[in-house]
Amino acid sequence: MLTGRHPESVVSIEPRDGNWCVGVEVVETHRIPDSADILAIYEVLVRPDGDLLSYRRVRRYTRGQVDRPWR
Repeated sequence: MLTGRHPESVVSIEPRDGNWCVGVEVVETHRIPDSADILAIYEVLVRPDGDLLSYRRVRRYTRGQVDRPWR
């Protein structure tokens, strides 16, 4: 739990320069109704042994938004 929020899902995993880059979707703000929740994708870079190298938010959107490429 890097940001103090629980992950909703893993949206991507790819090797990068001998490490792993993982895209993690989290709920940043819960709203009523759920379709108005604010979600974000975080790009997390980890070593093969699981040690964290870095993370950053790469996209923020409402749950009901139509999917678009996040990079």
